[in-house]
Amino acid sequence: MDDSTAETKRTYCVVINSEEQYSIWPADRNIPLGWSTVGTTGSREECIAYIKEAWVDMRPLSVRRQMSQSGAA
Repeated sequence: MDDSTAETKRTYCVVINSEEQYSIWPADRNIPLGWSTVGTTGSREECIAYIKEAWVDMRPLSVRRQMSQSGAA
């Protein structure tokens, strides 16, 4: 089995950090510190589709909060 075949058969999970930034992570590996699972687990494509729907504002949470406090939207 080549790497591309292994990649398509791998299961991923969607993870999020404290800044509400999303990523995908191999489901069979420990989640890195500072990240937690959210959303869905499945193929790479399924996880990316979830992120595209859920992550509508790419700015980190701290930036969004700072901007809302200063009145800038």
